[in-house]
Amino acid sequence: MSPTVAKDGPYRLFFFSREETRIHIHVAHADGEAKFWLTPEVKLSSYTGLSAKQLREAQIIVEARFKEICDAWSQHFGG
Repeated sequence: MSPTVAKDGPYRLFFFSREETRIHIHVAHADGEAKFWLTPEVKLSSYTGLSAKQLREAQIIVEARFKEICDAWSQHFGG
């Protein structure tokens, strides 16, 4: 299961239900995908297929939606 947290332009933010316990978010785009850690700070974990510009855009979106992502994580995982 991979609940969608938000859609922002061409980006979809989601996480996998059974991946790992450290809070993070995946950002999908038609060209590829990136994974960002949220703690202790928003930081790129891995990516595939995205350009440097797309990675910057994805990080800006994650930073702007930080609280929304954390709230969705807590609601989904019961934290």
